[in-house]
Amino acid sequence: MKQGENIVVGISIGDLNGIGGEIVLKTFEDSRMLDFCTPVIFASIKAMSFFKTHFNSGINFHSIQDLNNIVHNKVNVFNCWNEPAKIEFGVEDPKMGEFAIKSLEAGTKALKDSQVDVLVTAPINKHNIQSDTFNFPGHTDYLAKELDGDSLMFMITDDLRVGLLTDHVPVKDVAEHITPQLIEQKVNTVYDSLKRDFKIQKPKIAVLGINPHTGDNGVIGREDDEVLRPALHKIKEQGKLVFGPYAADSFFGSNNYKNFDAIIASYHDQGLIPFKTLSFGQGVNFTAGLSKVRTSPDHGTAYEIAGKGIADENSFKEATFSAIQIFKNRVGFEALTKNPLKKAARNGRR
Repeated sequence: MKQGENIVVGISIGDLNGIGGEIVLKTFEDSRMLDFCTPVIFASIKAMSFFKTHFNSGINFHSIQDLNNIVHNKVNVFNCWNEPAKIEFGVEDPKMGEFAIKSLEAGTKALKDSQVDVLVTAPINKHNIQSDTFNFPGHTDYLAKELDGDSLMFMITDDLRVGLLTDHVPVKDVAEHITPQLIEQKVNTVYDSLKRDFKIQKPKIAVLGINPHTGDNGVIGREDDEVLRPALHKIKEQGKLVFGPYAADSFFGSNNYKNFDAIIASYHDQGLIPFKTLSFGQGVNFTAGLSKVRTSPDHGTAYEIAGKGIADENSFKEATFSAIQIFKNRVGFEALTKNPLKKAARNGRR
């Protein structure tokens, strides 16, 4: 991003047979979005024109073959392929998986090369993207390989942030994946992200137990006492405000989550079920811990409603807002850390 220009938001289009095209159109039909960001959709002008016609959208796309030709105050479409895409809403099609990967790879390359400032990813189908050259469970794992850092799935809203110790891991394998090293890595990633990405100076983090009732002193499993508690104790000795493990079954219902800046769940459903219950339609999936900013909506391809014009774009819009704000926070954080005199002056005013 050059001085005085909008933040450039790269958008991977996801599965063309899902709701990705619709929620992208609905988000940028609001022309006010172009006042503070410049979208670049990685797809094809033919596919986007199909969506425009199908959903009767008034958007005028700016088609480009070269990212040096991005125009601000326009909805740019970078052509990742020229062949026609046979879009059949609601159908799982391996060809749509190929297009989704082309979009993701082009968007990621642009992000790595700083030709876009952030990346917002529309939903993919984790099954039809698999191939000999692409063998990742989803966006997060692919981006962890392509971008520097320790990736972490961080589900966020204005007043709730949930990270995961393990994400796309079968439940039967969760306990063996949770090691002292993993716990320390994930807690540190959340802690650093809260400071760098969310401007929280002294983060308070809660960690949920692995077993029901955190093992009930070993009656329902020993992992909480033998792995989780010692690891959290070690992290506390480093001066970090980390608390737990807490029994997951009552943690959210009691509103205890409101006492913390972030919660770290032991496994996927333990964290995402309460998160989506409390915030569905407004939540954002942020990949914390990477050198670049990537967000996505908190839902999937929604084949069952694809093409019907009834998809809710709010989560995608929130993902766009969040990416922009996190990017700005990072710029401010890095400027502050590079200028210790400015930091000292700010601390002196407290």
